[in-house]
Amino acid sequence: MKLFFFDCGTRDLTASLGLLLLRCGTAALMIFGHGWPKLLRFAEKKDHFPVPDFFPMNLISNSTSLGYAIFTELVCSLFLFVGFTSRLSAFLLGFTMVVAVFHFHAHDAWFMGSGVTSKEPALLYLVPCLTLILSGPGRFSLDGLLLPEKRRRRW
Repeated sequence: MKLFFFDCGTRDLTASLGLLLLRCGTAALMIFGHGWPKLLRFAEKKDHFPVPDFFPMNLISNSTSLGYAIFTELVCSLFLFVGFTSRLSAFLLGFTMVVAVFHFHAHDAWFMGSGVTSKEPALLYLVPCLTLILSGPGRFSLDGLLLPEKRRRRW
């Protein structure tokens, strides 16, 4: 399990620089555009935040649903930014985006060009999450420091 969570994937220089840019850019946009505003307005949103209507998520309260969204959009994004347990963090953030696309925005348009709310922003966050789950965070991450290459899992 440790090998999966802390494996940095590639150690190639240019690929690692690209993954660093992807991790930091996605995480910063998620933190400042979504997680931090939700945290600041927690008190006013906690009673009205939507709860997914599929099992077992439908058993949680509105405030718990908001708390999970804040956790993934702030904490998991911060972990992605520094490259700590990146694959797990990307999975949890990606799960939040899947719920946003297929539940909260289920009846919205696919693309933003129509001038109404759409699935597109959540899909645009889902793609980097899937990429980081498959590739790992790269050499320039805490995962890369915690699991030296000689002990790294070989595919």
